[in-house]
Amino acid sequence: MNLLSPSPSQQASKISGALAKFLVGPKSSRRLAGQASKPCVKSSKTRGTPPSLRQLALAKEQKLWKTKLAHRPKPFWYPYATLRNLPALERLLAGVGLDLLELCRGKYGRVADIGAADGDLAFFLEDLGLSVDVVDNEYTNFNKLDGARILKKALNSSVAIHSIDLDSRSQLFTKRYDAAFFLGVLYHLKNPFSILERLAHVTRYCFLSTRIARQTADGLPLSKYPLAYLLGPEECNNDSTNFWIFSDEGLKRLIQRTGWNILAFTTIGDTNSSIPADPNHDERAICILRSDAVFELSASPNPVPVGEKVGKTMIRWSTPDAHPGKIYVSIDGQEELLFTGGRKGVATADWIEAGCTYEFRLYDSDRTRLLDKISVTTATE
Repeated sequence: MNLLSPSPSQQASKISGALAKFLVGPKSSRRLAGQASKPCVKSSKTRGTPPSLRQLALAKEQKLWKTKLAHRPKPFWYPYATLRNLPALERLLAGVGLDLLELCRGKYGRVADIGAADGDLAFFLEDLGLSVDVVDNEYTNFNKLDGARILKKALNSSVAIHSIDLDSRSQLFTKRYDAAFFLGVLYHLKNPFSILERLAHVTRYCFLSTRIARQTADGLPLSKYPLAYLLGPEECNNDSTNFWIFSDEGLKRLIQRTGWNILAFTTIGDTNSSIPADPNHDERAICILRSDAVFELSASPNPVPVGEKVGKTMIRWSTPDAHPGKIYVSIDGQEELLFTGGRKGVATADWIEAGCTYEFRLYDSDRTRLLDKISVTTATE
């Protein structure tokens, strides 16, 4: 996806400067502007402390550029520094006592990088031990997703690349994710409501950023109303794939109506007089979201420690609508037995035997649709 900035040559615009300070801190802003050749990782190792996520991201960014330029000239590649979103997210999460990587490591074992450009973020997350899906539309991607494919081959990566038109209902998400990175994409979508609503049913957490505006170009206030401004096809960066610019309250209303809970929210850039299309009055919202619409089934502990007798685990579940669910259990692939039910709750399974595998399955109230499942095993000494 193309950003709303007017051109790659205007990296030092007002929003870019504000964003750089927020992402890396005031002491690092000069280094970023000067494109120093060495990241800060070395000094951290010298002190005997592990490098921060910011330092790792900057180091990865430089390594990726070496790989990119070895395969194609610079104009071929997406020009914006997508990895510099990570420190902003990390800082926002720290303010509410959460850890980015912990949110990404859940029972589904996979995260999504939606609107991934060249896949820099996806390849970085893979380095941190995560399984990642790249989701982008090759017809609107900066280089038709060829950049991501070239890097995947060059890095011998296992990142999965999916070309999906998010505005097509028939192509929406079929997998479930622990977290989705949805950065700088929302204003490129014709139907942001349907995409966020669908995403809320397949992922637990979402890291979202998008452009917002506080007033129109002629000064009419927007910020206190739940509104969205529809851009003309050439109004912003002469890019017809730019559509909806929400007000602050409009974005929050959209998030809540599509099944999300806002864990953390901040804005950067021109936070006083931002307007929908002017690059000199650009404001971005960055937020951490948790789905209230995802079906949830978990077991703790899992694996279950088993002594001389039997072990036990706590089964937690919830369904996002008013209809109760039913939980069945299959032991070693045998016939299902009803375990418990209800809209949400906690139940103890205190009959876990060593060497057996227990698959708990959450169904809808009619037992016609499997909503979620989890396999519980026993710990081996």
